Amino acid sequence: MSTFKNYMAQSPAVFNLLIANAVAYLAVMLLSNETLYGLFALFPIESPFFKIWQPVTYMFLHGGFSHLFFNMFALWMFGRGLEQEMGTKRFLIYYFVCGIGAALVQLAMAEIDIATIDSAHELMMYLCTPTVGASGAVFGLLLAFGMLHPNDVIMLMIPPIPMKAKWFVVLYGVIELLLIIFSPNDGVAHFAHLGGMFFGWLLMLWWQRRDRRRDYYY
Repeated sequence: MSTFKNYMAQSPAVFNLLIANAVAYLAVMLLSNETLYGLFALFPIESPFFKIWQPVTYMFLHGGFSHLFFNMFALWMFGRGLEQEMGTKRFLIYYFVCGIGAALVQLAMAEIDIATIDSAHELMMYLCTPTVGASGAVFGLLLAFGMLHPNDVIMLMIPPIPMKAKWFVVLYGVIELLLIIFSPNDGVAHFAHLGGMFFGWLLMLWWQRRDRRRDYYY
């Protein structure tokens, strides 16, 4: 119990994010998921269901238990160390910038897709299809870990082989690109995943440059 309390004290943001995602999942299970998705999932801007807060709230909804589990497992595995290293405030800023950045990329790609749809029925189906999940923010966490600890070894689950963090991040990025090319209609927001990594990369670079400038003047 004391170890658990220590983890909570050292990584309060991660624990609160885990709780918030779990509560949101239970709410969807117990209440009307159509109502909650209609309000808080991410819909294309042209959709009648789009709301201005959805680029934030969509991160707390998931498409099923496995979707929730793997995102929260990655948040637990990588988020605790990153929060302790960055500090809680900076960690939360980073997490939400990645998640919101992923949403913005997804919305931009939706606008491109909408312009190519000719059928009114297909267009309505597309506008009523939501995006949910913390994957964009989680991919940002993977990117941050790879940048801060490039030579740390990570053990892959499938297949179970060790890999340096920098190559782990590159591998995931390449996989997402290949899935965009070869499985564009698999129902997964691959562009959002890459968007989370891209916005995380920009923020990390900006922080590193600002911190170096601050150290120089001090």
